[in-house]
Amino acid sequence: MSQSKARSSKTKNTPEFNAAVAQFTSVTNASQKDAIKYIQKYGKAEVAINAYYNDPDVVSSSGKGSNISGMNQKLNTLFDKYKALGDDGENISIEGTLKLCEDLAVDPEDVVLLAVAFELKAPGVGEFTREGWRDGWRSLGVDSVTGMKNSLTRLRRNLSSDFTYFKKVYLFTFEFARSEGQRSLAVETAQAFWGLLLPQAVEGGALARIEIDEDEEDENMAQGGPGWSDQHTQLWFDFLNEKGGKGVSKDTWNMFVSFARSIDPKFKTYDPEAAWPSVIDDFVEWAREHGVQDL
Repeated sequence: MSQSKARSSKTKNTPEFNAAVAQFTSVTNASQKDAIKYIQKYGKAEVAINAYYNDPDVVSSSGKGSNISGMNQKLNTLFDKYKALGDDGENISIEGTLKLCEDLAVDPEDVVLLAVAFELKAPGVGEFTREGWRDGWRSLGVDSVTGMKNSLTRLRRNLSSDFTYFKKVYLFTFEFARSEGQRSLAVETAQAFWGLLLPQAVEGGALARIEIDEDEEDENMAQGGPGWSDQHTQLWFDFLNEKGGKGVSKDTWNMFVSFARSIDPKFKTYDPEAAWPSVIDDFVEWAREHGVQDL
């Protein structure tokens, strides 16, 4: 049975199904009839909610268009409020972003804001465009500060425990953090963002070790026991600080998260013949001489 057919045949009136319908209606204000159609098609409430704003063919509810229009109006009003606090022309600038953080009761350096930046397609640190702001928050199903504040819990959970989502945010972060005109990240900048992202993924399990099977897709990889830890992150930072270098390339940034997810704690299974960036080869050799076996 195909995945779509499996989803559409999801049993009604089970506690799980009813809870998903209730969550869907509470976020979107859609009718229960429409909620049932979306949950039957997409299975999970969060997936269905996102689809509600991006897949108009599922239902032809006459109230949907006006609902989206109302959300856009509210989001545009909020955008203008935060935009007015800065002098960045058409975009929300750092002043508006700091006020948003205050309203959301979140520290400006909280890792969850990287997930927000990803969802809103932020062009750079502390900056939001109107289109990204409106479409991003609407896709998350919120159009008020209260709704935004509540959505942070869901984004933080996904970032922490869902490797697929974590990786999307992680890869986005390189371009987000990179200075205009630069091809790499300064080592200090890269460490700052690794310092936000990696502990979150370690704590929540998104970086739980997997055994790579070249014949299987990523989602079919098996858990592989103990793996990357905060101590390994510090060892990586110590290596970078000792080695120096001008910056961290996009290839190194992108490949590092796959390395961290696949390596055993003592680096015994590392394959130097694999296609890792040379800096990771150097790190493994350095780490073996600087105490990785004791972790």
